[in-house]
This record gives sequence, C-alpha cells and structure tokens, in this order.
Amino acid sequence: MAMGRRGGGRQKVLFVAAAGIRAPGHPFYRALDGMLAEAGFDGLCEETCAAYYAERLGRPSVAPGVYFRMLVVGYLEGIGSERGIAWRCAESLSLREFLGYELDENPPDHSTVSRTRRRLPAEAHEAVFARVLELLEESGLLSGKTLGIDSTTLEGNAAMRSIVRRDTGEGYQLFLEGLAEASGIETPSRADLAKLDRKRPRKGSNEDWEHPHDPDARITKMKDGRTRMGHKLEHAVDMSSGAVCGLTVQPTTGGDCASLPKTLGEARGQLERVGAEVRELVCDKGYHSNATMKRLAGLGVRSYVSEPNRGRRSWKRDRAAQKPTYANRRRIRGARGKGLLRARGEKLERAFAHMLTTGGMRRTHLRGHENIRKRMLVHAAGFNLGLLMRHRYGYGTPRSLQGRRASTLQTGGLRVAFSALFRPKSRVFGHPGPVEARISLRRRPGRAGATVRRHFAEVIFRGPQRAFATAV
Repeated sequence: MAMGRRGGGRQKVLFVAAAGIRAPGHPFYRALDGMLAEAGFDGLCEETCAAYYAERLGRPSVAPGVYFRMLVVGYLEGIGSERGIAWRCAESLSLREFLGYELDENPPDHSTVSRTRRRLPAEAHEAVFARVLELLEESGLLSGKTLGIDSTTLEGNAAMRSIVRRDTGEGYQLFLEGLAEASGIETPSRADLAKLDRKRPRKGSNEDWEHPHDPDARITKMKDGRTRMGHKLEHAVDMSSGAVCGLTVQPTTGGDCASLPKTLGEARGQLERVGAEVRELVCDKGYHSNATMKRLAGLGVRSYVSEPNRGRRSWKRDRAAQKPTYANRRRIRGARGKGLLRARGEKLERAFAHMLTTGGMRRTHLRGHENIRKRMLVHAAGFNLGLLMRHRYGYGTPRSLQGRRASTLQTGGLRVAFSALFRPKSRVFGHPGPVEARISLRRRPGRAGATVRRHFAEVIFRGPQRAFATAV
C-alpha cells in the first residue's frame, strides 16, 4: 500500500455538494430529538407562542421549538451565555441536526435568541416547563407528594464599582471623594480613600446603593465569601425523583422565610397541572419560623423543617404557633423525618450542581429577575429531561457518553462476544440485557515468592445501554 501525502499546493475545490456532507450524529441528541418528537414538543411550543406572533405581517422568525431547544443545549453543554450557545450550535454538525438545520442553513444568531427571549413572556417558558413535568408524570417518575425547598445565590451581571447612591445617583468614587473633602483632605490619594472607606460603617447597604443597569441585583455575600451583586434562586424539588417542580428568582435582601411562600405557591401551581398534590415539605433550619409553621399548617402541609437551637421558648405572644412547631419537632425526630432531612441535601444540592455548576449558570449573563427566571425555567426543564433520558436510556447528559462508555455503546455486539470468552454461556446469555466485559488483574503469591497474575473478567449487565443503542 502506497503512503498518502498531504497536498499543500493543490487547487481547491470550487463547489461542494452540501447533501453529500453528513455527520455521524451524536447518539444522545438523536435519542433526545426522538423523545421530543414523540411528545410533540415543537407543536406545543408553536401553539403556546402563537398568540405573540403575527400571522402574515413581517419576516418569519425563528421557530419557537428551535429557540427552546437552543436553551436546552445551553444546559446540556454547560454554556451560560447566549452568544456561546449560538456559536456552539453553528459549529457542531450534531447540534445542527438536533435543531433541524441543514449544512447550507445558518442557525439563529445570538441576537435573535436574546430578542426572542425578551419578547416571549414568562408564561410561554412556564408552559414548556410544565410540559416536561407532564412527561415525567406520564413516565411514572414524578410523585409531587413530598417537596424539598432550598435557595442559593447567583452572581449578577453587574459590577460593584458601578453602583450609585439611591438618593443622589452619585457614584461610589465621587461619594468617597466628597467624604474626604468634608473631612479636610483636599487632594485625597487612593490610599486615603481606601483608609476612609475602611473605617466607614454600613458601607455596602442595599438601602443606600443600587446598580443603575440592574436595579434587581443586590449586594450580597456569595458562597465562596466574595461580596458581589447577586440574585437569589430558590427551587422546589420532588424528593422521590429529584425533579425540579418550580423555581423563583427573588432579591437576596429577604430571608428564606420571606421567599418560601412564593416558591411553594409556584411549585403547587405547576404540580396541580399534572394532578399532583403537595402533602409534605422538607427544608433546612433557615426556613424555620413561627410564621412558616402556621402557614404550612393552614395549607394542610406536613412540615419537616430543621429547628435551630433557640433554647426554652415562651408562647405567650404567639399561641397559634406552639402546636405546629411542636408537631414539626416531633416529626423531624422520627425515623421518616431523619431520612428526609438526610435526603434533602442530596436531592436539592444535586439539582443546584447540575443547573449552576456544570450547567454554567452560577454567574448570570442576563439582567432583571424576569429574564433570569425565563432562562432558569428552560434550564430546569433541561435538567428534568436529563432525568427522563437517564430513566429510559441510562444516560442523562451527552458528556456521560464520552470515553469508554461511548465506545462500548457503539460496539455492543463485540462486547457480548468478548465477554463470552470469560464466562460460561449460561451466565452470559441467561440475562436479557447486553453484557459488558471488564478485565481486572489480581496478584496472587506463587512458589518461591514469585507473583503470578491471574486474569478475571467481570460481566456487568447493561439493560439501559441496549435500549439506548436500539433507540438510536
């Protein structure tokens, strides 16, 4: 066989047929596309958004199904900015196939995505989120009986150096220079301003300062200890499946007890659409208060809220809170209460980790609570779709197919034949699912201190992999 050489001075081809260029496609996105097509996802998006478009006037816009699919791609690929999502969809042939674009067609630009997000109301995003919840309920994954609620902070798209006074609109630097001039320093240096600012109390109060371009952002302390302009994300998670049932974006100035009613009402409204009823609520000690205990008792919801150590309490001023508080204390000390509180950290923190850390939304690229909530609703819908994909095929994200698992998925027949060499036929073919062979080397001391290596093959049955391979 002759050796091929890379041509450097050849004349380039002028015309290439786009129909002849085909990508192998990503198995995850092909399976996800089939599941969405089976559920009528694109038709639902067009029906929901039809009221916000003109029938004939103007140029046809991007299809609503393509817009929501691009935001789901942002979650699956871990891209927070809409500019990055548009670039990723334009350069990937697999994502072009997932969006329904041929090679000679251009996917939507980032400006089209942002304009569509601003013009579509939050109700349209809520309808898409509710449809994904219906898919979970139809698959038997969603219970909705027991919810867990927790909150975290999002770093806003606003810089601390740009904040201004609420009363005068004066910037932070000019404000410090005015203080230095009033204290007798005519030409203050940066060191003088820093020293003056260090001694001043309540220098970062939200009552005095705001951001001119993002009034919803508040000065807050992030999880890593930094002080930034941020927002508060609070979501409700089904404790049986880990699915996100509702979320809200609120200011960070209020405590958890103040933001709980809005999030609980949002989750109950979403679950009512699928015929589920909330009966139990699990929270950490930040949500414990007399008002919370009375509110949950009035709604008929059993509370499993961790109680902080407040010492001996007096109920003379609030007798109505005594009975639900003691009932909550009795429940969290029982076996079921302890189990729910242990599972709370796993279920709720896992959703935060997928949506914010690997999903790329710990720092927002949007401004305003409404815009952030629109994006987070589709982000949560992508997280729920990942749960459904994991239930059906064994994989919840496209990155889980990388490496060895992706190669073994594509060579399923070779895997079965290879494993048959190391196991009896009754062990290999006695299970309906495909098998995967793993070879491990174990050391066993032999004669005269020598070491003899023994080869063992471990056969693992992978039922979901067969379903995934056949679906793709």
